[in-house]
Amino acid sequence: MKKGILINIAKALLLARWRQTLVAATGVTFSIAMFITLLSFMSGLNDLLDGLILNRTPHVKLYNDIKPNVNQPVNNIAAFKDKHNFISSVKSDAARIALYNSGAIMKNLAIDNRVLGFTPRLTAQIFFNNGSTEITGALNGIDPIKEAKLFHFNEYVTSGDAINLNNESNTIILGKGLAEKLTASIGTIVQISTSTGERFQLKVIGIFQSGLKDFDDVQSYTSIKTVQKVLIKPNDYITAIDVKLKDITLAPALAKEYAKVYELDAEDIQTANSQFETGSFIRTLISYAVGITLLVVAGFGIYNILNMMIFEKMDSIAILKATGFSGTDVKSIFIYIAVSIGIFGGLVGLLFGLIISSIIDQIPFVTAALPTIKTYPINYNPNFYIIGIIFSLITTYFAGWFPARKASKIDPVIIIRGK
Repeated sequence: MKKGILINIAKALLLARWRQTLVAATGVTFSIAMFITLLSFMSGLNDLLDGLILNRTPHVKLYNDIKPNVNQPVNNIAAFKDKHNFISSVKSDAARIALYNSGAIMKNLAIDNRVLGFTPRLTAQIFFNNGSTEITGALNGIDPIKEAKLFHFNEYVTSGDAINLNNESNTIILGKGLAEKLTASIGTIVQISTSTGERFQLKVIGIFQSGLKDFDDVQSYTSIKTVQKVLIKPNDYITAIDVKLKDITLAPALAKEYAKVYELDAEDIQTANSQFETGSFIRTLISYAVGITLLVVAGFGIYNILNMMIFEKMDSIAILKATGFSGTDVKSIFIYIAVSIGIFGGLVGLLFGLIISSIIDQIPFVTAALPTIKTYPINYNPNFYIIGIIFSLITTYFAGWFPARKASKIDPVIIIRGK
């Protein structure tokens, strides 16, 4: 039978029971709208949380780790060379913490086409002198221009300007929690001391807030030259190189390659944040599970409505088959009905999902822990809308297929004889 005739019959059946059709379409609309809203919000939340950690984390970190010395004196004694020696209280070796030949390493990274950028870093453990109290902290020597370009450093400086670390000598940016402990603000002079007892005075030119309290309670930032001066080290003294790649998925392989080539330790972002990424994956998985459950529930509603329609339209089905329509034609009519409900309800659901997401995106989100976030996070990823309409069509198709199969097997003789 011609497809146009089958579609017209499906349309007539839909309009004849328009209230039931509207109920079924409303179920699909609600499911798709909630599916889009839930995924958009949860994905936006994941992006927000990822940004707090991953934006500040290098894809590959090159450094020298502190390790126990594997070459113990007992291993050099001939009598014990072929023995398995158990040694307790193994101390770390006197390995160099600073990177050896860091200039050559950075030159090689600059011509590596897999590298988006890199920045040197010098970290020192210090004490902030607050009267008679010493507060433990970490002093990070950075290149503020590269940090802003590669790791969004400026977005976390809530007061002051990070570029002034290069423009003014002996300056520092404090973490918000650390600044509160020191009762320091812009322009305050803070005194620090090193493990060797050296004391320095630094001027506060900014406040840094990452949103992670434990991090902000101890971290501070200054220029690399200032840290070198504090530690009384030469100009080539750095303790790490943070590398950002063009393709983050290459990080594990490149970390192993760099560790072997440059004979130092390398940590990739996947290893450093494996637990965090697991949490993001689970949140996304839950969102998809809830959204798909809503669609399946809507599918059962369509299934029930089509079953009732078939029961009520037994006479019409019998007449169709008696006038030459095959079982396949009847099946096609009811599948057209189901898919039409899915298309209409799905498209309206996408529109409502977008509207609800836009409304949530405008709701103020005020928290002292995240001053750079102004509204609730929403991710308008078009893939969510594509997945939503595909699931809508699949769910409604199968919801209509089973009743359609039942309708196609109706014997018109039995129905007409019964009447």
